[in-house]
Amino acid sequence: MNRQEKDMLASLVEAERKAGEAILDVYGSAVQTERKTDLSPVTAADRLSHEVLTDHLRRHTPFPILSEEGKEIPYDERRLWETFWLLDPLDGTKEFLSRNGEFTVNAALIHQGLPVMGAIYVPVKDLFYTAIKGSGAYRVGDGATARLPLNQRRRECTVVGSRSHVSPEYEAYLRALRARHGGLVLLSAGSSLKFCLVAEGAADLYPRMGTTMEWDTAAGQLIAEEAGGRVVEAASGSQLRYNKADLRNPHFIVSGRGYHG
Repeated sequence: MNRQEKDMLASLVEAERKAGEAILDVYGSAVQTERKTDLSPVTAADRLSHEVLTDHLRRHTPFPILSEEGKEIPYDERRLWETFWLLDPLDGTKEFLSRNGEFTVNAALIHQGLPVMGAIYVPVKDLFYTAIKGSGAYRVGDGATARLPLNQRRRECTVVGSRSHVSPEYEAYLRALRARHGGLVLLSAGSSLKFCLVAEGAADLYPRMGTTMEWDTAAGQLIAEEAGGRVVEAASGSQLRYNKADLRNPHFIVSGRGYHG
C-alpha cells in the first residue's frame, strides 16, 4: 500500500475506535430502543457511533458518506459518486441489546461500485479487521498484527451462519451441502463477524439467504476477498456491487481461500 492509503486507513481505524468508545459508553446500561420504518431496532449507541464516524471522516477525507443511520440520499444524487464512504455505525444492534459482544463498527471506501478499503472493529475486544484492495487483509489486536487467513486446519466443511436470521432458503442450502460433503460443522456469529471468521480461515462458508443492506457487507466483502476468498451473488455467481438504486443485497455466498466446493 502507498503512503496515502496507509494514512487513510490509519485515520479510518482511529474513527472506528472513537465510535467504538462511544458505543461502549452506553453498553451494559439501560438502553432505550426505537424502531425504524423497516421495524429493525435502533438505539442511542447507533446514533452516537454515526455522529463520531461521519464527523471524523468529513474532517479528514474529501468523500461523501452513505450511512445506515444517515439521511436518505436520492439515487439521482449518489449515482454520480465515483468514490464514497459506506458506513454501518453499529452492525448487530440485536447482539448489542443482548449484550453478547458480537457487534461491530463497519466502514468501507467504495470506488466505482466496489470496496477498495475497509475496516471492521469489534469494540468489546478492541479488535480490528482491515483491508486495502491489492494489499491483503489483516487482524489487529492484542498487540499483534496477523495477515489473513490464519493457519487453521479442519477436516469437515465448516459453515458460519447468522445468530439472528435463519430462512427456509438457508436450510435448503445446508441440506445440499450435507449431501455434497457428508457432514458439516455449523457455527453461529452475529453481525459482520461471519465475514471475519471466513477471512481468518475458521469457517469455509458463510451463505446468506436473507435480506441484507449494502452497508452490512462492503467492509466484510473486501476483507474476505483480500484474504483469498470470494463473495458472490448466490444466483449468478457475480461479485457483489455497491451504490445500486436499491441498496438491498441479493442473496450471497462467502467462501474462504481453501474452499473448493
